[in-house]
This record gives sequence, structure tokens and C-alpha cells, in this order.
Amino acid sequence: MRHGRIGPNTILYLTLALTVSGVLTGCDHPPSDLVQGYVEGEYIYVASPYGGALTVLSVRRGTQVSAGDPLFALEQASEKAARDEAERRLSQARANLEDRKKGKRPSEIESLRAQLKQAQAALQLSLREVSRQEGLTAVPGAAVELEVDRARSSRDQNQQRVSQLEADLHTALLGSRTDQVTAADAEVRAKEAALAKAEWDLAQKRQVAPKAGLVFDTLYHEGEWVPAGRPVVVLLPPAHIKVRAFVSQAKLGAIKLGDPVQVMVDGVQGSIQGNVSYISPRAEYTPPVIYSQGSREKLVFMVETLFDQAVAVNLHPGQPVDVRFGVAQ
Repeated sequence: MRHGRIGPNTILYLTLALTVSGVLTGCDHPPSDLVQGYVEGEYIYVASPYGGALTVLSVRRGTQVSAGDPLFALEQASEKAARDEAERRLSQARANLEDRKKGKRPSEIESLRAQLKQAQAALQLSLREVSRQEGLTAVPGAAVELEVDRARSSRDQNQQRVSQLEADLHTALLGSRTDQVTAADAEVRAKEAALAKAEWDLAQKRQVAPKAGLVFDTLYHEGEWVPAGRPVVVLLPPAHIKVRAFVSQAKLGAIKLGDPVQVMVDGVQGSIQGNVSYISPRAEYTPPVIYSQGSREKLVFMVETLFDQAVAVNLHPGQPVDVRFGVAQ
């Protein structure tokens, strides 16, 4: 080496080193039909549209929940008060509507009927008085024209009084006018809508699981203030667990939606069966200017795979996996 020559031993050592390096390098590459990927999850962030102190946290991280199971509750004092107020306002509006539909009170109607009978009796008396005065006109000196006119005037007044009381009694039995009843009915509908809104507001302070799945995380503790719209519980349904792999453009043409997929997970014997659910329409990496033969090899497209829920629960986001496309077991 000192004289610029390489001895036989040196050549042997270099040959062995290159051989071992080639073997080790070859071990790092998966078989040509396998593609590396990872498990991904699409999380559901459960929040309330209203803020408040967290009073009840019904779940713990890592537990499984079913759809409809309670997750958490925020303080509800103001919403309960608003709901109670809306209920009372609705009761008042309904009472006003019923009152509009009815006539006057029974005692008022009886009073009108009594007045009508009194007027009718006065009318009968005035009619007899008119007949008597008109009969006396035939007797010389028995009656004067003034008395006849007075009797006729009293009769006419009593007739008008009877007509007035009959109309008042009819009106009292009818109730309010149609437009007043319509306005009262519209007010009832408005109060019903206000009550429904108040009940919805109250219900939003208690959140339940929209889907069955794993409680991936809880972001607040009981007693903490939760701002409006901030998630409290993070869920991961099995149907939202998938595998993402990146396939070279050379292999992309052989993959179709619905194709069977085998997924190999470290530490798990055998493979997990799934199907292609999504193929990205564009490449993850685009070389500049032109596509040379070398640069096309750098193009990769994301392909997603979904599984049956019973299988997906055994996968965990972040797990590295090996994927084989187009092979059904």
C-alpha cells in the first residue's frame, strides 16, 4: 500500500466487504410486489356548540363506546332557565288563543240576555201604549196628538234597544274576529319554535357518541372551562381506519378500485384482507420541467385501503405495514 500497490489480502478484504454490504443492502428492500405503507385514522372530534364548565366526563381514553353512549356534559343552568321561560310563554300564548276562540264569559252572556228580556218587555208595553193612544184618538177629547207621538217614540226606542241587545248577544257568542284568532295562533306557533330552540340548546350541553368506536383521546378534565366549539372527546370508529400506501406510476395502471389487498403487519402472522377504496388522481411528487425516464420513477400515487370493521379494530394509526395489491387469499 505504501508503494501504490494493492496486495492479495487487501483485495480479498475489499471483496468480502462489498459482498456483505450488498447482502445487507438487499435485505433492506422489500420484495418487488410489496409496497410500504402505514395505518391512518380519520378521527371524529365531538364538541358542543356552546361553552361551559365540564361537569361530567363519562368516558376514558382507550375505551370502546357504542353509538348513543353519553360522552360528556357541560353546565346547563342558563339553558334550563331559558327552556323553562319558553315553556311558560308557550302556555300563555295557548291560553290567549283559546280565549280568542271563545265568546264572552257565561256571566256576561247572562247579563246580556237579561237586558234583552228587559228591553223586550219594555217594547211590549210600548206597543200596547201606542195601540191604546191610537184608539183614544177616535174619542173626542180623550187623547191629544202629543201623547200619541210620545207613545210611538217610546215604542221605536224600545225596538232599537231590543235590536241592539240581540246583536250584542250574537257577537258575544261568536268570540274574537278571525284575524285576531289567526294572530293568536301565529303567536302560539312562534312560541313553539322558541321552545324547540331552547330544548335543542339544552340538549347540546350533553353529547353522545355519533358512532361506535374507540375513545382515542379526551382533551379536558371535569371542572375545566370548555370554549364553544372546542372538542372534548376524540373518537376513532373502525370504519375510519385505513391503510395508505404510495405506489409508483409504473404499477398504478394495474390497480383498480375494489381490488383485493393483502396487508402485512409486523408481529402478526398472515395477512389482513382489504379492498382498494381510493386512488389519488395526482402524483405526490412532480419533477420539474419534463418527465425524463429517471424522473418518472419518482412519481408515486397514494392508494387507500379499507377493511371490515372486525378487522380494522386490530389496526392502530401510525403502524408501518407492507401492502400487496391484486392478490386475493
